[in-house]
Amino acid sequence: MRVLGVDPGLTRCGVAVVEGRAGRRADLVAAGVIRTSPASPLDDRLFTIAEGLERWFDQYVPDVLAVERVFAQHNVSTVIPTAQVAGLALVAARRRRVPVAQHTPSEVKAAVTGSGTAAKQQVQFMVARILRLEAAPKPADAADAAALAICHLWRPAGLLEGADTLPLTAAQRAWAAAEQAARRK
Repeated sequence: MRVLGVDPGLTRCGVAVVEGRAGRRADLVAAGVIRTSPASPLDDRLFTIAEGLERWFDQYVPDVLAVERVFAQHNVSTVIPTAQVAGLALVAARRRRVPVAQHTPSEVKAAVTGSGTAAKQQVQFMVARILRLEAAPKPADAADAAALAICHLWRPAGLLEGADTLPLTAAQRAWAAAEQAARRK
């Protein structure tokens, strides 16, 4: 399965393509960011991001889009632009009939580290380790997009139900156990 991860942002929209199978090795195909200038008008910035996302979809032909679920936490002023960028990714996927999955930040952290409250540095370290890289993709937005793609790749029910028999990493085992415990509640 080829997953396009998108970490929506108006100045830096993280994008990464990860390939693999549930419960198996994951490989980084590409990672980067789509950048816009804060000095540019909003419509120009959104247009630039939309064009960039279209290029990623066309070049890498993903099987699924994994995008961060946008929610208001502390900085409400960033929620609307972030949601607008997430919407662009959803539309680009829909145009190509690519299925979409949204994952919360804590879900992504739990998937790659085993803890939904992991620090950003821990997530980046595990992304590099999972993908067998010397360092996490740069900038951090690209690593976050890769983490989203890994999260989705490892999320299928087959991973969770087969957690006892598949050769899983410690992070995968911890995440599968947490998911199964949450289902029992």
